[in-house]
Amino acid sequence: MFDNRPDRDSEIVLVGRSNVGKSTIMRELTGHSVPTGKKPGVTRKPNHFDWSPESFMFTDLPGFGFMSGVEGQKQDAIQTDIVHYLEDNAESILAGILVVDAKSVIDIIDRHSERGDIPHDVEMFHFLEELGVPVVVAVNKMDKVDDRDERLDALCDRLGLFPPWQQWQDDTIAPITAKKGQISSLRDVLSHHLHTAKRDELLKFVRS
Repeated sequence: MFDNRPDRDSEIVLVGRSNVGKSTIMRELTGHSVPTGKKPGVTRKPNHFDWSPESFMFTDLPGFGFMSGVEGQKQDAIQTDIVHYLEDNAESILAGILVVDAKSVIDIIDRHSERGDIPHDVEMFHFLEELGVPVVVAVNKMDKVDDRDERLDALCDRLGLFPPWQQWQDDTIAPITAKKGQISSLRDVLSHHLHTAKRDELLKFVRS
């Protein structure tokens, strides 16, 4: 079980498969150096970045799914810990950022669906919704795809959102390229949710 969570009233969490760029996004949002690597599974425990006066923090949760060098049983245990963390802290979570890889997410979802499994990304999206946590899908590595609108429409379809994707860009879908610092759409969507939650005093943390 994850422990040592800082005593903060509010947080924004990042979740997603290993190696989709969560830690890079965290670095862009916070300005802090975050451990990153080419091998999946660099983050094995939550990374918290907090600011005292506002009692607020960003939390980068470990990746779920395949992790290089981590046995299946341990991967399952980490995923269980992620679920428990989200359940235990749902009332404090102002937004859950589900990070996906623009280039591979559709293939991964379809591959799991064809096997009769519920894809982890789809499951996490609906799980956050069930917890009452506003979900933001950060579609990372958009510079790697050349069929932007078609791919984003397909992702909406897989998540149960009616295309076109543009109707979800204010509150749900944020196409980004974190490695190049292109995360303005994510900042806009997070600002929307903070404003909706009447937490405008936190807007400075998501605006560049």
